[in-house]
Amino acid sequence: MIKANNPEFRSWIDVPEDSDFPIQNIPFGIIKPEGETPRPATRIGNTAIDLSVLCDFGFFDNLDIPDMSVFYSPVLNDFIALGKSTGSVVRERISELFSIDNDELQGIEEAANLVTFPIDEVEMMMPVFVGDYTDFYSSIEHATNVGKMFRDPKNALLPNWKHIPVAYHGRSSSIVVSDAQIHSPKGQTMPADAKKPVFGPTRLLDFELEVAFITGKKTELGESIPVEEAEDAIFGLVLFNDLSARDIQKWEYVPLGPFLSKNFGSVISPWIVTLEALEPFRVEGPEQDPPVLPYLQYSGKKNFDISLDVFIKPGNGEETQVTRSNFKYMYWNMAQQLAHHTVNGCNMNVGDMCASGTISGPTPDSYGSMLELSWRGEKPIKMKDGSERKFLEDNDTVIMRGYAENEDVRVGFGDAVVKILPAT
Repeated sequence: MIKANNPEFRSWIDVPEDSDFPIQNIPFGIIKPEGETPRPATRIGNTAIDLSVLCDFGFFDNLDIPDMSVFYSPVLNDFIALGKSTGSVVRERISELFSIDNDELQGIEEAANLVTFPIDEVEMMMPVFVGDYTDFYSSIEHATNVGKMFRDPKNALLPNWKHIPVAYHGRSSSIVVSDAQIHSPKGQTMPADAKKPVFGPTRLLDFELEVAFITGKKTELGESIPVEEAEDAIFGLVLFNDLSARDIQKWEYVPLGPFLSKNFGSVISPWIVTLEALEPFRVEGPEQDPPVLPYLQYSGKKNFDISLDVFIKPGNGEETQVTRSNFKYMYWNMAQQLAHHTVNGCNMNVGDMCASGTISGPTPDSYGSMLELSWRGEKPIKMKDGSERKFLEDNDTVIMRGYAENEDVRVGFGDAVVKILPAT
């Protein structure tokens, strides 16, 4: 067992029941206390923990960390670049310091007061600088649903889909952290029965329920990451809402794929949950048939049992849950995605983000987008206020939540929240 994952550990910081952030989580993020600069942090319960202050008081001195400046950086890239072994020893040290029977930190009142902040008194910042972003298309249920809608239902999957983890290179500059406000996009669309396209705001704005991994290893141009080594190059995961304008997408995506329909805004949860913290929640993935090529073949449990929920909150109204899915449904796992991404020699940088693509389950209540949930608008979703949604509307707020849970512990991500503003 990984020491920091011990389900018997309890913290001297209060952890509410059903919190995403017990002492077994120890995620990493960037906080900005009021009037101060952004700095690395972790979270237990509803308390943010300032890693720069722990460093100031010497609590990391015996960890053989080669560069302590990483605990004062406004992004986590340099910390992540030190390697997963460094992340592991820091998680373990934090776990020790905040365990209920450890008085190292509790015994220094000044340090204990300076190191902790109520979570609602800090601003959450982008945890990493994202140099590059790739969006995969790895849920067989989602790909099949889309194929049924827009192609031959009997041949919903394209011939390559079960042979390669399909993906496209997205726009990293428009990835923002939770509690964002994003304007509905404008672009070209081709109305039904029209002879030429029109320009204007999207009428079919959608969310996409995804999980993204953040790379923790730099590779050189020409270097590949074998599938069996891929998880060593993945630091952790965040929730990912890849907002999509379906009408713009339909008109533009042939022949090169999405462009304006997806580059206007994607939203992540602020805390990076490490693969180490998620270790107890590994599960077998779906059977891959036909067998994949040797460079994509893997052994062991590479999928994770992570419940994923999406809620829509109209204006100032009450939120309504519209789907419950699970990360375990992924046909192509993260190790395969990264191995395929680099098999041609594509170089990766620390902090690069690779999203899963929409995660849909096998039942209509587990679909990962409004496109599927309303089935192209044919089956509107009723909100608690009595209104209906075929797609997202102006002033709607989309809330994504995710957590892994067993009989011993719950490890979660918090919320990924975005409010849709009218087009400018």
